Amino acid sequence: MKLVQLERDALLKPLQAVTGIVEKRHTLPILSNVMIERKQGRLLMVATDLEIQVASSTELGKETAEDTSLTVSARKLQDILRSLPETTETTLDVQNNRLQVRSGKSRFNLQTLPAADFPAMSDPGAGQATVVMPQKALRGLLLLVQYAMAQQDIRYYLNGLLLLVDGEQIRVVATDGHRLSYAARPLGQHQDKREVILPRKAVLELGRLLADSDDSVTIEIFASLVRFSFAGVVLTTKIIDGKFPDYTRVVPANYQRRFSIKRSELLQSLQRAAILSNEKFRGVRWMIGTNSLKISCTNNEQEEAQEELEVTYAGEALDIGFNITYLLDVLNNVHSETVECAFGDSNSSMLITLPDNHDFRYVVMPMRI
Repeated sequence: MKLVQLERDALLKPLQAVTGIVEKRHTLPILSNVMIERKQGRLLMVATDLEIQVASSTELGKETAEDTSLTVSARKLQDILRSLPETTETTLDVQNNRLQVRSGKSRFNLQTLPAADFPAMSDPGAGQATVVMPQKALRGLLLLVQYAMAQQDIRYYLNGLLLLVDGEQIRVVATDGHRLSYAARPLGQHQDKREVILPRKAVLELGRLLADSDDSVTIEIFASLVRFSFAGVVLTTKIIDGKFPDYTRVVPANYQRRFSIKRSELLQSLQRAAILSNEKFRGVRWMIGTNSLKISCTNNEQEEAQEELEVTYAGEALDIGFNITYLLDVLNNVHSETVECAFGDSNSSMLITLPDNHDFRYVVMPMRI
């Protein structure tokens, strides 16, 4: 029975949209599969890892084949489609619990598992809060903060990102306990306060799937789920149950010592200095004096890198250490011409802000060197 006949790219694009969350090795074999469903003139592809589900749908036009569904290895089907010529016509047929992929004189027969066994998330119904915004706006917010999320921290609520809708603003916050990034933007619509912690994997997948366009994304917040719908893709994620740290207490408000510096200049100096940083501790010293920022890194072989930059600074001299990776992360992910660095004393955190974006803050804790 013919499932569908389309150009290769029309099959590959929706498949690639869902396969990013498929685990290569899983205790449940069906979680390595993608569910393919033909229903009412649409082709639906769904993948899940039980925490996140991504669905992508394609309009089939006036084809009248009967509705059917199955699951098949996501990786194998993707690899087969990728290997075919770009504009080739590709047919998917279902025969005896197998999916046959036909293109030109090529034939591939893949094992299937029943769609009835696929653990798809049930529809949660109407959302408790709904926000509509441009895809590039949400993507931009996520990219400004996601690098500060923790990885496999025992404090599981740090392995994700706080999404907060409040009044006419949407805010995102990420921290791993050593640094914190915060970004916000106006919504142009009023919302009651809702806050959820999105899992790290869902955040990274959204960053990959969202387009840099003005096309809209709809965010629906439920009691235990959040659903993002955009461009034929629906990403549904469970939320992390936990209390996110109070970020308002972490962001300093009254630092007096500060200077502005060109982002690219500081980034390049740190990249050079990092070559000789200690691979384990990744420490960098900042010695700040009158109109001068000296940067130095040393390693276990007693090798040393030194950089000196001119800055407009007339405050008290400071000697302070940081993890250089945390500084490179922020400078690589913001796109402002200049950044502003503000300090308390040598034992306090540094606050990095952007002159052209007052809704961004990055706090990095000092380290002993």
